[in-house]
Amino acid sequence: MSLRGRFDREVAAAVTGPAPVAGPPVTESDLAGLPETARRYLRFMGVVGRPVDRSCRAHLVGRFRRGPKWTRCEAWQWISATPVTRIFHLRLAFAPAMPMYATDAYVDGRGRMRGTVAGVTVADGQGHEFDVGELVTFLKDAVVFAPSMLLRLPVTWTPVDNRSFGLVLVDRGITVRGRVRLTADGAPRDFTTEDRYADLPEGLTRTRWSTPVMGWTTGPRPKPLAGSAVWHLPSGPLTYAEFDFAASTVEHNPTA
Repeated sequence: MSLRGRFDREVAAAVTGPAPVAGPPVTESDLAGLPETARRYLRFMGVVGRPVDRSCRAHLVGRFRRGPKWTRCEAWQWISATPVTRIFHLRLAFAPAMPMYATDAYVDGRGRMRGTVAGVTVADGQGHEFDVGELVTFLKDAVVFAPSMLLRLPVTWTPVDNRSFGLVLVDRGITVRGRVRLTADGAPRDFTTEDRYADLPEGLTRTRWSTPVMGWTTGPRPKPLAGSAVWHLPSGPLTYAEFDFAASTVEHNPTA
């Protein structure tokens, strides 16, 4: 089965019931009470005047590594707010006839990460660390791709300084935190959190994680141009994923 077929099947299994009805457009009054930096960010992202996004689907291309060697990758990603759900399918081109498929998911308050090669499971992680890690990754995805979702979720916005703000998201008894750094015009330039766990030789270890964003398009709904994912390890930062968002596609509230 193709990467898209695997992805569509898991999304269909996770998304049950009728699609949420679009609400009224976001207004400036919805932003009242938020930190000034958060208001600047939401205005830059063009949320005012549009209904809150209910879901977002993205097709991403880039490269990935676990060691020194990079390999091409392709991914499909889905996030939705009612209920909070994240599904991410990645295909790594380690060998033409034997790609690796990796799946990250947060469904019904449970996180899981799986990896298969030639139909054989080579990794399967679940439990509290994965619940927390997948939920905070949903938070990051919403910041970058569908920020209006955050206005209708149990999110607390906290001031930090004139170029950043903090976020706290609670879902099904799980609490995660992140910090968003902005450019002067309010564009997100980085998301950082302490709520992810790196798979180190000594086991799962809570480790600072960041996702820098390099450049944004302009227009009614800005789109990032490029981004990466970085573990901040004792030995130094390790960038393990890079995505070319300019060559990727992002759909909001897709119907099929």
